Amino acid sequence: MSRKGKVLVAMSGGIDSTVTALMLHNEGYEVVGITMKTWDYASSGSSRKETGCCNIDSFNDARMAAVEHGFPHYILDIRSEFGDAVIDNFVEEYLAGRTPNPCIMCNTHIKWRALLKRADALNCDYIATGHYGIIKQHTNGRYYISKGVDETKDQSYVLWGLQQDLLSRTLLPLGKYRKTEIRQMALDFGYPELAKKSESYEICFVPDNDYRGFLKRRVEGLEEKVSGGNFVDTSGNVLGKHKGYPFYTIGQRKGLDIALGKPAYVTHIEPETNTVVLGDEEDLNRLEMLVGKLNWLKYDGITDGTEAFTKIRYKDKGTLATLNNHEKGIQVTFYDQVKGIAPGQSAVFYEGDDVIGGGIILRQ
Repeated sequence: MSRKGKVLVAMSGGIDSTVTALMLHNEGYEVVGITMKTWDYASSGSSRKETGCCNIDSFNDARMAAVEHGFPHYILDIRSEFGDAVIDNFVEEYLAGRTPNPCIMCNTHIKWRALLKRADALNCDYIATGHYGIIKQHTNGRYYISKGVDETKDQSYVLWGLQQDLLSRTLLPLGKYRKTEIRQMALDFGYPELAKKSESYEICFVPDNDYRGFLKRRVEGLEEKVSGGNFVDTSGNVLGKHKGYPFYTIGQRKGLDIALGKPAYVTHIEPETNTVVLGDEEDLNRLEMLVGKLNWLKYDGITDGTEAFTKIRYKDKGTLATLNNHEKGIQVTFYDQVKGIAPGQSAVFYEGDDVIGGGIILRQ
């Protein structure tokens, strides 16, 4: 038994998770690798060949690394768990006129819970992933996530939903390194092909990046049910017909198939009336939003008037805002205009580099 403990490492077959496993193995942990099968593209109705994290080549790459370094590796099929929670939510959110973030949903409700369940079954002390973030413990005893050293790879935004019991058992060894250092480590470990391996940013169950096609295949008769709704301007004047409100997202400019003589952007979606509101770019600007379904990390909630840098999307730099408690969550008031707030997306609150907490945007 290792004096450092036993750790179950999620291995996708990619560079980050593989280096994570080998790094921990070298540091003296007793490593067990596990690769999770979340989805198969045949189920999506797409003809595209499987790529990314859910294909047999990735499984073999993960297993080979484990075998070569002398630690066990398992494949875990969680397609049923994944489908019920993540995909059903994905469809329901678009049908409600919102824009979901399935990767955050998966991290929060599926992958970490599945890992912890199997870690307990295998008598592992910890679970580990290849995410770029740093887990810390506050003097108040609470665990929280801080930004990774490499700001271009930092993934603290997508981990806001992890609860205390998960964070207390999680290791994120890559958070203190830059991506260039991880690529060098892959070379040093003897995996030159892994060091050059491209990264996938697709939603795993939407292999062609066509979420509209996925919705059509998933919901029988969807096109007939929602086609023919109105495009209207910000004053309510009808501008033309659209293909159905679920096929549009806040901030969308391309693919509207309507000629107005100037650029138009989706500024609001009204599923009850199958209406899509179009406006100018400045009509996307907002100073407020309501955030619900909260998860607090660094503190057990906030007091009214708390200031925090708030991110509304993964690549957002964040904008300083005041947070106030609300019966449905947190009322966020920005100091500067924020463009393209999309209900259904995540809002994450930061104190410096530390994640205070996060939630789902309920309304603009």
